[in-house]
Amino acid sequence: MLKQLKLAVMGGTFDPIHYGHLVTAEAARCGFNLDKVVFVPSGRPPHKREKNITPAEDRFGMTTLAVATNPFFEVSRVEIDRPGFSYAIDTVTAFFDYYGNSIELFFITGADAILEILTWKHVDRLMEKCHFIAATRPGFHLNDINNLPEQFVEKIIFMEVPALAISSTDIRRRVEENRPIKYLLPESVEEYIYRHHLYR
Repeated sequence: MLKQLKLAVMGGTFDPIHYGHLVTAEAARCGFNLDKVVFVPSGRPPHKREKNITPAEDRFGMTTLAVATNPFFEVSRVEIDRPGFSYAIDTVTAFFDYYGNSIELFFITGADAILEILTWKHVDRLMEKCHFIAATRPGFHLNDINNLPEQFVEKIIFMEVPALAISSTDIRRRVEENRPIKYLLPESVEEYIYRHHLYR
């Protein structure tokens, strides 16, 4: 009998990807014995205003550079190449279509996104298909989780990640204000941002 592949999807805008994302993915990989973590830059996220988001090809390029040195990390174009808004249920379904039922699927996201999960498209089906790993910043209060249905809470695992104090919003602001971003993200991504004049 073939061993079931333990796979995690890490979704996000990655605008830009930074060490908080990478540390989260590696902590999840080791903590849950995952075979692979696939980063999925969102194409058109329904919860964010499109005009404020860097073009998908730039975000894909930065993500590819950031994960290049980790053999357990990959980047997928599944949301970028799919027309329309990027919904988690469509992405998760695409992974099952590709791998069949030979995978146990985990979905890594931020705890703040988890608190909005009731607004996600077909959330019941989504919860049936995968486990959720919710990355939290130190000091994050889980009081709001009590508002979620019990059957959802059972499928969510919370994982504290100190490096999540780094934020994409802060990095964009720093670039705009001509302040340093070194050591907040991989050098290859930093170089990409400056070479392509992003966030100016």
